[in-house]
Amino acid sequence: MSESQLTLQLILAGLFFIAAISIDLYKEKIPNTLSLLAIFCGFAINAYYVQLSGVLMASFGFGLAFILLFPTFLFRILGAGDIKLMMGIGALMGPELIFSSLVYGIVAGVATSIVLIIWKTGFTGVWKTMKRYWDCFYLRSYFKPEPGEAAGLTVPYAPALAIGWLWACSLDKDIVALYQNWSLYLGLGGT
Repeated sequence: MSESQLTLQLILAGLFFIAAISIDLYKEKIPNTLSLLAIFCGFAINAYYVQLSGVLMASFGFGLAFILLFPTFLFRILGAGDIKLMMGIGALMGPELIFSSLVYGIVAGVATSIVLIIWKTGFTGVWKTMKRYWDCFYLRSYFKPEPGEAAGLTVPYAPALAIGWLWACSLDKDIVALYQNWSLYLGLGGT
């Protein structure tokens, strides 16, 4: 893969994540147009730089993201916008990076979900949820979450997916080498 291709892919993926995080935190939804643009760019860039093998790589990244994330949609863990965004990132970056991005995104999701839940409800909302769970267990009956309770919230997952992608990028040898080359070129003293 050429440096110019990898640079373009990283810049575009970063821009897609910035847009997705901004919209997801504000509207709690990732628009289809953003995901479709990511998918289109992924296939177009890979086809331009590496022709047929690029299209195959984009297809594998796109398909792997769908296969791994579709069950999370069925169980209402992630929304369709999150899945479509990662299908676009998979088409852009390929199957190897998308797999590790998703694994690290799950780990990051635990932390970001806790932070966002506490930010939205405070510790009072978390306490209400813990108390309700205890009541459900002790009384052997289900009680719906009350307003202001942590369990009743939906948490935007784009920040966790972006952190997972950055984490995967920081461990990818080609991306680290590219960063070092650009740091030296720009005089930033990267090693």
